[in-house]
Amino acid sequence: MTPDDVRDRPERWPVVEQDTVYRGRVFGVRTDRVEMPRGDGTEVVARDVVEHIGSVGVLALDDRDRVLLLRQYRHPVSRLLWEPPAGLRDVTGEPLHKLAERELLEEAGYRAERWDTLVDVFPSPGMADERVRVFLARGLTEVPADEIDFERVHEEADMPVVWVPLDDAVRKVLAGEVHNMIACVGVLAARAARDSGFADLRPVDAPED
Repeated sequence: MTPDDVRDRPERWPVVEQDTVYRGRVFGVRTDRVEMPRGDGTEVVARDVVEHIGSVGVLALDDRDRVLLLRQYRHPVSRLLWEPPAGLRDVTGEPLHKLAERELLEEAGYRAERWDTLVDVFPSPGMADERVRVFLARGLTEVPADEIDFERVHEEADMPVVWVPLDDAVRKVLAGEVHNMIACVGVLAARAARDSGFADLRPVDAPED
């Protein structure tokens, strides 16, 4: 193979049996018995799969080359994490870029004129089918709080907003000071995109596969 062959592609090995272990609002868990190659034959192996509805993230970049980060409590890791605006794909049929627009407005209070697809990732492909699309938002305008019809509660009740110079954000990611997956991937991808003059970005409605 050559570097040109490095491109993820769809593939599905036979599933001979499937059991639902748990079904929740945001995610479920199932056990698949998958037929996998072994030597000259195959064997059936059990694999637990977390079924997740998916999400989007927004890497907002202003005209001073700064990225917007929010601090939010994340109970599973017992941390206050710095993150870009993000949200679950919990409205059936909603275009992903419209969800991203809504999250940027509701969580951070901004609208953007320019939207591009920045990066698509599977955060934990060894255990979950969750997929995340991260958008790059530019041409930002702050929206007065009284024009935003959204009430922040629970983890979202107190989320301070900070604008961080993109190069400083890259250093924080590499120094291990920022851990959120969307933040890390988005910041590094945004720097790479900026350094190439944003020439390689995909359109906002680019297909995921």
